[in-house]
Amino acid sequence: MEHDAAIGWIAAAAQQQGAGNLLRVVLIVMVVGCVLTGWFLLRGYRRKDD
Repeated sequence: MEHDAAIGWIAAAAQQQGAGNLLRVVLIVMVVGCVLTGWFLLRGYRRKDD
């Protein structure tokens, strides 16, 4: 049920502030997610100097 509350909060924020701020938040979350995914995938290719 926490997801429903979060979705309701996001929908309420979008109605009050317009779609511009919601789109900005979505884009920031996507960029951070891509950076973290790239870091997670590429860290396995690091050479280990044992």
